[in-house]
Amino acid sequence: MSVEPSHAGTARALRARNLRTVLALAGLFFVPLIGSFWLYYGASWRPSGHTNHGELIEPVRPLPRTALPVLLEKVAPDSPDELTPEALAAAAARADLFVGRWSLVYIGNGACDAACRRALYVMRQTRVALNNDMTRVQRIFLVTAGCCDQSLLRREYPGLLLADASAAPALLERFPASERTTSVFVVDPLGNLMMRYDARRNPRGLLDDLKKLLQLSHIG
Repeated sequence: MSVEPSHAGTARALRARNLRTVLALAGLFFVPLIGSFWLYYGASWRPSGHTNHGELIEPVRPLPRTALPVLLEKVAPDSPDELTPEALAAAAARADLFVGRWSLVYIGNGACDAACRRALYVMRQTRVALNNDMTRVQRIFLVTAGCCDQSLLRREYPGLLLADASAAPALLERFPASERTTSVFVVDPLGNLMMRYDARRNPRGLLDDLKKLLQLSHIG
């Protein structure tokens, strides 16, 4: 005489199968995410094959959520020639400037000397070279004083984000001070300072490393 399985046993088997399916689907999502974070933060990963890549900042430095007066993509032909203190004071302040996208950051005087122009050029060309991924990256000029030679910035670097950091010492001190005026910094979409590049060198290393970071990252 054959014994048919009970309804309870069938239900348990069905629940177990459904649970395995859910766990498998979750694994497809979370395993690559966990792996990318491990490579990014925990594995001392280094891009290889080049000699002109930048300096990893270890450990990464979380940037404070400092509210900065920001002129967002207003370096445009119809902007006034000078950004006066009154205009900066009226600019919208944002504390989430470094959150949500990868950031290429330059820090310096708003008069923008030759070293500044070189760094901004490297930032601009690197972002353009990312092609479809360029929307994941923003360019930020943290102005420490003398803001700003807007006639130059609006002509050469449209889309650049200007932020007045002259009253934000807690933010500025998170960035290495040595050779700062010739450096381009990389900040991840969580607001962590994690790389520095010498803008005087061949920028191909910055582009290659940034491509790899974007490929590994599931954020930003």
